[in-house]
Amino acid sequence: MDTDAFVGTLDREGGLLASAAEEAGADAEVPTCPEWRVRDLLRHTGMVHHWATAFVAEGHTAYHPDAGLPELDGAELVAWFRQGHRRLVDTLAAAPPDVACWYFLPAPSPLAFWARRQAHETTVHRLDAESARGGTPTAIAPDFAADGIDELLRGFHGRSRSRVRSAEPRVLRVRATDTDDAVWTVRLSQRPPAAERGGTGEADCELAGPAGQLYLALWNRTPFPTVSGDAALAALWREKSAITWS
Repeated sequence: MDTDAFVGTLDREGGLLASAAEEAGADAEVPTCPEWRVRDLLRHTGMVHHWATAFVAEGHTAYHPDAGLPELDGAELVAWFRQGHRRLVDTLAAAPPDVACWYFLPAPSPLAFWARRQAHETTVHRLDAESARGGTPTAIAPDFAADGIDELLRGFHGRSRSRVRSAEPRVLRVRATDTDDAVWTVRLSQRPPAAERGGTGEADCELAGPAGQLYLALWNRTPFPTVSGDAALAALWREKSAITWS
């Protein structure tokens, strides 16, 4: 997917998130994030949108802290979220391809990174908002979901901060069944996970299913569609893979 496609996805997903949150109400519980209510979801995602916008719009070339969570609630909070989301989309859409700013995962450019990261950030939290609202969640396109799996496995969990470690070397395979060439081999050890595209060699455990379901499961929003082999590795992922803000 190119940057324009990610920006378009971000635009759509943020609108869906705001609408679902508005329908659910700020006090509704978020089943996919049990410690949150909808107001927490809006405050967090809106804060991330403002934080990301600042890097691209203001050209921060080193890490810059976020501005914290707002005290807004109810209709004012939804309006604040919508405004911040709109500014993020417009900033990314208007930014020059060679804009220089800080970013934290491998990417072709800072702009490509921020468009991709915020599209996935917003999509996962859109699912959270829809879980609070209830009803059938909006489908996630398989190619986009596969990209998100790649970002999570080879990006986030390739960093030293990943807590997915194994005392003994183990191999976890992730296979999207509805997308061509969407297979990953994740080598677990006492070091950060080493993930690569492809499915050659033996695996101790395989997580398989449609890309959209795997994407949400790997972000610990839903159960794994299918687990074969040593289920302890699926449990290890559930226990250790959470990505935290701080």
